[in-house]
Amino acid sequence: MAGLDSAEAKPEKKKKVGLRHPRRRVGIRIDMTPMVDIAFLLLIFFMVTTVFRAPQAMEVNRPPKDQKVQVAESNVLIMLVDKDENIFWRYGEEPLERLAKKDAGKFFREQMAANPDVTILVKLHGECRYETMVDLMDELEYAKMTRFSLVKMSEEDVEELAGIL
Repeated sequence: MAGLDSAEAKPEKKKKVGLRHPRRRVGIRIDMTPMVDIAFLLLIFFMVTTVFRAPQAMEVNRPPKDQKVQVAESNVLIMLVDKDENIFWRYGEEPLERLAKKDAGKFFREQMAANPDVTILVKLHGECRYETMVDLMDELEYAKMTRFSLVKMSEEDVEELAGIL
């Protein structure tokens, strides 16, 4: 607690008229212990009650290496992502169509509604940013699409995209 230290009383001297004497300063001592206690109690309270966000992870199931999966070509949606993060899509051997990155979620939901058996093959350019792949996987997860594959884009695909751009 706060305390007040004062000088001991000394016998009074006769005051001289007209001259000012400096007042004696009173020493003040503040006990900081309660404030430190409160600070540590608050610190401990917030450390104990804070809820940390659980890490978000997507489970990826890979088929066994020996198993070959047969999928009809009409059910395979091919998505190509070039190094500039332009997204193109097509079914089978159809011509490529451009897709804006912001419209990917809506596009995936529409494709899932039109054909529940659709399988998506995402081909990414080797110089494409990692965040683009994660964003596409997130959009696939939000659209509740469970059948998709990620592969590196082949040289033929790179040449095909170079002819379009």
